Amino acid sequence: MSAAPSLRIVVIGAGGHAKVVIEAVRAQGGEVVGLIDPSPATSSVLGVQILGSDDVLQDLRCQGIDTAVVALGDNPLRERLGRRIRELGFVLPNVVHPSALLSPSARLGSGIVVMARAVVGSETAISDLAIINTAAIIDHDNEIGVAAHVAPGCALAGNVRVGARALIGVGSAVRPGTRIGADTVVGAGSAVVADVPDRATVGGVPARQLRQGHKV
Repeated sequence: MSAAPSLRIVVIGAGGHAKVVIEAVRAQGGEVVGLIDPSPATSSVLGVQILGSDDVLQDLRCQGIDTAVVALGDNPLRERLGRRIRELGFVLPNVVHPSALLSPSARLGSGIVVMARAVVGSETAISDLAIINTAAIIDHDNEIGVAAHVAPGCALAGNVRVGARALIGVGSAVRPGTRIGADTVVGAGSAVVADVPDRATVGGVPARQLRQGHKV
């Protein structure tokens, strides 16, 4: 499900990622009616007012606004808030920038953001609340886990599996058939040529494990 013309959306978050999401929603013809942030640094972002913390969500539901996008770069937090917002009765649409290229055979969950000039290839599955960021390339038969983030400029070859809440850092490349575990961090500019276990931090060319286990 993607944002449709005249759809009214509340955005959860008011940071840099929220700016890109606001512009993607507008590019689709949707309207961002307000932002939710408990400790904002300003009163508005790109002309959109910050309405307050999540305690105003019920009021918004009463006003007939029942669609939300979680625009937070913190993967575990995005997953938790997405679950809570659904429990409050909100729908989480997919926000897909019009310049993104999605294969007709790609399978998308909900609450996903696909940014400008991203490419999603044939038979690729993207799970709920994932971010496919600016100009990222996800080739054929990939699986992107819940609340994972493929950062700007990444290139994932075919048959790559990315676990839940994993972060693939800016400009990284992943060879065909590679498995990247849940809650894993791949450092910016890395070349991943072998499987990566859960909760590992890897980096370099080729990528090597830097740390095992971290707080998520």
